[in-house]
Amino acid sequence: MQIYVVQTGDTVDTIAERQNVLVDTIIYNNQLIPPYRLAVGQALLLSSEGAGTPEGIGEAAVEDAGGPSTGIGEGVTEGVVAPEGISVDSTKEAGAHEGIGEAATEEGEAPAEPNRGTLQPDTRPTIHVNGYAYPFISRWVLEQTLPYLSELSIFSYGFTPEGNLVPPPLEEGWMIEAARNAGAVATLTLTPLGEDGHFNNNLIHILVTDLSAQQNLTRQLLMTMLEKGYGALNLDFEYIMAQDRLGYARFVGNITQMMNLFGIQVSVALAPKTSDEQEGVLYEGMDYALLGAAANSVLLMTYEWGYAYGPPMAIAPANLVRQVVEYAVTRIPREKISLGIPNYAYDWPLPFQSGITRARTIGNVEAVQLAILHGAEIQFDETAQSPYFRYWQFGVQHEVWFEDVRSYQAAFNIIKEFNLRGAGYWQIMQLFRANWLLLADTFEVEKRRNDS
Repeated sequence: MQIYVVQTGDTVDTIAERQNVLVDTIIYNNQLIPPYRLAVGQALLLSSEGAGTPEGIGEAAVEDAGGPSTGIGEGVTEGVVAPEGISVDSTKEAGAHEGIGEAATEEGEAPAEPNRGTLQPDTRPTIHVNGYAYPFISRWVLEQTLPYLSELSIFSYGFTPEGNLVPPPLEEGWMIEAARNAGAVATLTLTPLGEDGHFNNNLIHILVTDLSAQQNLTRQLLMTMLEKGYGALNLDFEYIMAQDRLGYARFVGNITQMMNLFGIQVSVALAPKTSDEQEGVLYEGMDYALLGAAANSVLLMTYEWGYAYGPPMAIAPANLVRQVVEYAVTRIPREKISLGIPNYAYDWPLPFQSGITRARTIGNVEAVQLAILHGAEIQFDETAQSPYFRYWQFGVQHEVWFEDVRSYQAAFNIIKEFNLRGAGYWQIMQLFRANWLLLADTFEVEKRRNDS
């Protein structure tokens, strides 16, 4: 596969002819929608001979470009509408955790098997690939994505101060079954979310200082996971107080030891630190060395530099991501480390005003459609390895930062360079097919046997 950047005057037809690829393949790989307009600066993933493309994609199959709800011709949709009684804000606190983006709902198209790529199988590293999803993910999007996942992390379970487990508001059993059928491990994600939907470090403090609550929570987790068929546990605890640094590491070690007795692997999500002494409530309670030793694996949350309430910038700038990885591998065995990768974009109104401006979260495919709709030229920040553009709407200028195959290639290169365990995507609620095709061209995705 190759990456092609659209130039002035390019069309899908001229690119296909010049690069000797099929028009339908360009459309399918990049989720283009009729009339298949392009943006100058847009990065396209090209593959020869229809690699990775289901037969007879036709117009019906390319309607998934942003999901039927995109409505790009009449103004871009703000995001998915959560089921009644479930606030999209009662999710992860920062950034994309507040707006999940549109959920495609097209049915009837079978997911493509991961393209084995242009590399020979024995030349591609095998990695572990994880993706986070809420129980209200579109079944179609999940079916399209699971062939590329080793692990599906279902977001999320919570707990009370007494250590009683709180299930997600929607039944997730269908996701566990889908993961199992696709050879992926279903992972229960545990978060200390308070009633307001935000991370509650007081709840963490109570848990790590109350042995009875820990034992109760561990017991209920184990019973639930064995009953429902979960194969792994992910601890996504954020904003841990500095005073709870040792207590949290002990908790992780204890619960890992117990879960491992039943064949359940435990991973922890880590804020993106660059030194032991890094200050800030997001970092001080996380000890990379202790947590790396306590858990079976870790996920570096290497995203959210650009976030909803901050100034416009790349969400996962490659230069800053690299600094986190360089530090992490000095504290944690690299075979335990997965690199966090964002699957979302931010659209900021300008000028940015601290405490006032809030970016809206959109999908990566939707971001490109915005550029096309407004005639914006997509730029690429070589240092951050991230695409961005500006456009005007209703007298207000906007700045959009998103991910494309170039930024994903930069992330994949870091995984290969540092020989990391794999990648973890926050989140997979929206399909970005070009990413998955590029991933499968670069790596062999670790899968579990359905009978294991």
